[in-house]
Amino acid sequence: MPGSDDAFRAGLIELAPYLRAFARTLCGNRDIADDLAQESLASAWKARASFQPGTNMKAWLFMIQRNAFYSAHRRKWRKVDWDEQAMERVLVTQASQQSSVELTDLKRAMSLLPDEQREALILVGAGGFSYQEAASICGCAVGTMKSRVSRGRNTIASLMSETARLPQSRESASSAYQGILSELDTLSARKA
Repeated sequence: MPGSDDAFRAGLIELAPYLRAFARTLCGNRDIADDLAQESLASAWKARASFQPGTNMKAWLFMIQRNAFYSAHRRKWRKVDWDEQAMERVLVTQASQQSSVELTDLKRAMSLLPDEQREALILVGAGGFSYQEAASICGCAVGTMKSRVSRGRNTIASLMSETARLPQSRESASSAYQGILSELDTLSARKA
């Protein structure tokens, strides 16, 4: 049936100007209309086996084009154009230096706490233990543990607001973090 493809191709070529004109009325933009007409012709060529000879080819092509237009229109509302300037305002990463400084300051402030308060803060704050579990590890009453945590937090808050009172250290944030975690490991080992 090589003749049927040739006849179909001839029909498409003959109706291509009508498809372009119809696409322009749908889109209102010449470039987008040309893309739509081309897409419609390609879709029609793929679906040529479903076309029934003797029926109105122009109506069949217009239906394909209309469906393609509305399908693209439905997808379009989900797409957002990339706005470089807007994204630069939104995609901002805060500098990590401040967090590093705060962590090393915290470690330095904790070194000034009495051992009981430092232990309580590490177990409850860094370790996530409940007051009951922390009290059990330290061998004290739950109320005592709550008191130690409260006094420790107040002292840390006071020291952090006046960082000049903190001892000098060249410790990095990662070593401060590791120091806190190693103390936590030591303290939580008491539980076992």
